[in-house]
Amino acid sequence: MIFGVDEAGRGPLAGPVVAGAVWLCDSAIDGLADSKKLSAKRRAALEARIMAEAHWAIGVVEAEEIDRINIFAATMLAMTRAVGALAVKVGDPAMVLIDGNKTPEGRVGDWRWAARAIVGGDATEAAISAASIIAKEHRDRVMRELALAHPHYGWERNAGYGTAQHLAGLREHGPCEHHRRTFAPVAQLSFL
Repeated sequence: MIFGVDEAGRGPLAGPVVAGAVWLCDSAIDGLADSKKLSAKRRAALEARIMAEAHWAIGVVEAEEIDRINIFAATMLAMTRAVGALAVKVGDPAMVLIDGNKTPEGRVGDWRWAARAIVGGDATEAAISAASIIAKEHRDRVMRELALAHPHYGWERNAGYGTAQHLAGLREHGPCEHHRRTFAPVAQLSFL
């Protein structure tokens, strides 16, 4: 049993960092790829198939916790939460394949699984590609929901990234509780 893991939302100025963990079982889902290289329509269709045909889980770390522990630690924690949630459903994996160059092993106390980091794994390992899609789709939904309460930042379009519209909204309205206050563009507002 091999899980794939990837995250979405390391770079935005607002919202959570989200990790997906997927065990594809014997599913052969055509078209899996790095979520950033897929159209929104294709991602949504693939997410539906992954959710129907594979086992999956999500791990989330909110902005306040990101500010407290830093984005790298938050990403490792989100991955640990995702793998832990999936392990509760299906049992512990023999191996966890993680997109990137680092794993939570030795960095998060609750991490207990064998893991291998694969740079570009979201483009080469189907389970990581599936995790990438699950994480991105989940996070994008969260940001669209948050945009309903905070419409001046344009999160439904920019997912919390530092676009011109988001930065203009920050300058005019200041940050809200979903902003990462330790991230430079948000932190710099206190100096204006």
